[in-house]
Amino acid sequence: MTIGATTIESAEALSVGTELLLGEIVDTNSAYLAADLAERGVNIYWSARVGDNLERIQAGIRQALERSDLLLMSGGLGPTEDDMTREAIAGVLGETPQVDARLERELREKFASFARDMPERNLKQAWLIPSAETLPNPVGTAPGWLVRTEAGGKERLIVTLPGPPRELKRMWTGEVLPRLKLPSSALFTRTFKTFGLGESAAADLLGERTLQANPSVATYAKKDGVHVRVAAKAASLAEAEALARPTLSEVEGLLSKHTWGVDEDELAGVVLKTLGARGLTLATAETFTAGALGFELSSQEAIRQKITSQKTPDKTSGSNGSYAGGVIAWTMQAISALKQVGFELEGLTPSEQGAADLAKAVSKLFGSNLGLAIHGAQDAADTQAVFAALYDGNNTQTRSFTFPRRQAGWLRERSLYAGLRFLQTQL
Repeated sequence: MTIGATTIESAEALSVGTELLLGEIVDTNSAYLAADLAERGVNIYWSARVGDNLERIQAGIRQALERSDLLLMSGGLGPTEDDMTREAIAGVLGETPQVDARLERELREKFASFARDMPERNLKQAWLIPSAETLPNPVGTAPGWLVRTEAGGKERLIVTLPGPPRELKRMWTGEVLPRLKLPSSALFTRTFKTFGLGESAAADLLGERTLQANPSVATYAKKDGVHVRVAAKAASLAEAEALARPTLSEVEGLLSKHTWGVDEDELAGVVLKTLGARGLTLATAETFTAGALGFELSSQEAIRQKITSQKTPDKTSGSNGSYAGGVIAWTMQAISALKQVGFELEGLTPSEQGAADLAKAVSKLFGSNLGLAIHGAQDAADTQAVFAALYDGNNTQTRSFTFPRRQAGWLRERSLYAGLRFLQTQL
């Protein structure tokens, strides 16, 4: 049953938990909820995190009720003293929580199904206030609340959701969304993923398009390059897409030399798809990236194999893969060890020649059509130049990249995606 007579036009998220502020847990819940609501035409203007402090949680609730139709709270629904979401809402609304007999019974039955005695402090999870409706949690012990109230003469809704993402997503899709009255408008988005173009350079290239309101054009610096999102809002998805189409065409043309994929594409996945379509196999050799390249490719290969096996269940899992495997050689001694299997390596030092030798060696080692090497100095903190090479059985193409001296993890990540983008451009 839909709750409330007012269509929800605006919403905000308030994530509860001191661990979020300390960086012990990344707040993925608010990002998930914001993205889902945006696609449904709801405006998201604010998102915040607050620690396990009753007064600060209540301050966040009061502020949200003043400006948003819907407040989404995640976390703070556990049974311990530092779980304060229920107390905070009850305090703001001036209501007293009571143990609900039905919720208590269901909670005790759930613990019994686990073959466990329920600690009495878990009765807190059976609390209810007069303004709240229970949101069942079939995959956890903490039910949520859907609270209906008023602020400033306007109807407001508060939804409490459990912190674990698995529980939150199940409750959101199965219990919350069917109860909300959402706008009829829709949001169309298309994200162009680029590499080799800085965010400022991308903004300069796009010009005044980044100042548009609807459709909007925005740039985002990501680990795999700069993402450019075009978004349009209209009464229906078809109308929103039609509104975005002229801008989409312009942006696509401006970014054509730099774009490697769109929307949910992953660079390693795009590369593997091209290899698969051409019936080619790839092996990799990497030094200072320390296995990051192999991990990215094998992870995407596993996803592709799973999809393939679902479409054709009779196929053997892991067969027909485009990624043959890889070698991680962190030290010069490890690189030299390839000589023991019959390969001559002349350029062992970080250089284009060194990368070329490694690419050829690893291709022969695995019997793959292609060999890709990413070769850099072992002391990542001092690495500026990184070299990539692609061997195709006859010829070798090489490329060098120069990065500013930064943290080692950043250098490895940039080298990984630079190498994958180099491979893509050569296919």
